[in-house]
Amino acid sequence: QVQLVESGGGLVQPGGSLRLSCAVSGSIFSIYPMDWYRQAPGKQRELVARISTIGITQYADSVKGRFTISRDSAKNTVYLQMSSLKPEDTAVYYCNGDAAGAVAFHWGQGTQVTVSS
Repeated sequence: QVQLVESGGGLVQPGGSLRLSCAVSGSIFSIYPMDWYRQAPGKQRELVARISTIGITQYADSVKGRFTISRDSAKNTVYLQMSSLKPEDTAVYYCNGDAAGAVAFHWGQGTQVTVSS
């Protein structure tokens, strides 16, 4: 069973940066596009970034130009570099694989990002 372990969250001031990591167990990492989602309190989980198996990236309008998704197949890890953070970026961040529009794996525990002065 594939496991997802997100890390790298924390408390940061507005305008700051964080890099999130998601380690994916198993040998199937390379065959899935990978996504980063986030869920703020009282809101639905939303997709913020996607990277294809060949490195093509897509972003939600709310994070475009501020967030960068990347993947390292040698380490079975996907990253989310976040800069110019805003209070509205506060959420629990999750990663998952994309299986033709559905999530590919069971959700991990996520990593909390709090942007506050």
